[in-house]
Amino acid sequence: MGDENTGKIVTRFAPSPTGFIHVGNVRTALYAWLLARKHNGKFILRIEDTDKKREVEGSIQHIMDSLKWVNLAWDEGPDIGGENPPYLQSERLATYKKYADILVEKGLAYADPYTPEEIDAFRKKAEEEKKPFLYRTHRPENPSVWDGTKPLRLKVTPKKYQWHDVTRGELEAGEEAVDDFILIKSDGYPTYNFAHIIDDLLMGVSHVMRGQEFIASTPNYLALYEALEIDKPELVTMPPILGDTGGKKMGKRDGAKDILDYKKEGYLPQAMLNYLAFLGFNPGGEQEVFTAEELIKVFDLSKIQRSGARWSDEKLNWFNKEHMKLLPASEIEKNILEWLPENMRDVKLVPVIFERISKWSDVKDMAERGELDLFFKTPTYQKEKLIFKNSTAEDTKKNLELAINALSEINEDNFTQDTIKDSLMSLADKLEKRGAMLHPVRFALSGLDKSPDPFTIASVIGKNETLSRLQYAQKAIS
Repeated sequence: MGDENTGKIVTRFAPSPTGFIHVGNVRTALYAWLLARKHNGKFILRIEDTDKKREVEGSIQHIMDSLKWVNLAWDEGPDIGGENPPYLQSERLATYKKYADILVEKGLAYADPYTPEEIDAFRKKAEEEKKPFLYRTHRPENPSVWDGTKPLRLKVTPKKYQWHDVTRGELEAGEEAVDDFILIKSDGYPTYNFAHIIDDLLMGVSHVMRGQEFIASTPNYLALYEALEIDKPELVTMPPILGDTGGKKMGKRDGAKDILDYKKEGYLPQAMLNYLAFLGFNPGGEQEVFTAEELIKVFDLSKIQRSGARWSDEKLNWFNKEHMKLLPASEIEKNILEWLPENMRDVKLVPVIFERISKWSDVKDMAERGELDLFFKTPTYQKEKLIFKNSTAEDTKKNLELAINALSEINEDNFTQDTIKDSLMSLADKLEKRGAMLHPVRFALSGLDKSPDPFTIASVIGKNETLSRLQYAQKAIS
């Protein structure tokens, strides 16, 4: 089954507020958002905050800030409300209690009488007997009335389950995959396994984007759908995002960064979306650089891949640079100047820097590494390095004098990269090797083995400084 659905497409992103969200979380939200937008459907932000022990203060705002950065606007959520409020699970406890009571009345849920220690003993015995631990083999015959002080468990019927996954196709699991799982904990909060199914039902969710780790739990979910006599939504399993070595799923424990760290590093949100879309999805064709609007048009569930996608900083940087190239020149200039130290904010540097960066923070890094010092400080160097290979000091001195005379003729108002290049190249082309002219000029201006070309350097530092550096080099080699 592909994108088509007879009813309205409703998707959701339902993170837990247990810290920052990383690229894998945002890609799940992106695919859900793309599907909803493509079909003029609805994208819901729901916060699954039922595990109060793991909740981190400020996480909910952080989640919203992260989605806002990449421009994934939600249609319903904790900050804007919607048709099915509230959007924090901790504020929906009465709803879960209502559905729990329905299951109890149907004889399909019961109070768990055992202590955690007793359950651990059951589990240990199963391990000793080399059997899988199944709680239902210890199901009490006459459980007490559930009063909310004990966990409530679903009473499943062990059987084989088969189901359809949009990306994985037909899947199945034997009866050993089904067990009496907890619906409501003894603290009154629902488990994820219960709450998300109730919320998806009441919010009309049509498609659930999820990680592959939820495949193993699907038989239990199917048992709950049956017990409640409701239809399941379409299940869309995402391929994992692997670390840069390609061998292991990338997660918080494996160095996955907070998505907002990429913002701090100067990545563009549109580039991040473009890259994340391609981590597990391929629309076909040669085009790689897409706007959000273009991604919406080409997004198709049938083109989500099954196999894992390897994260690559190098590829992200490529996408980012391609999107930077699409920015207006004024925005490029504004950002580069903002990332430079105040004493280096020279508009002439903008094209030089832009050619060498893939994200805005590279500007700051270039400055801190001293790569821009040559534009602000007279270089120091060993005079021998001015001499081009197989050339002589006398020839080098003569070529520097030719360069000085030629550049002196250029009007200061017209001392541009093009005029400088034309002037120097007309001289260099007359020599046996161009390097005999261009190398000493470049080295005299930069003092570095590797640097921008001499035309660029001269145009940035200006006529007076250029001539001063060339004259110093000419004297140094005498």
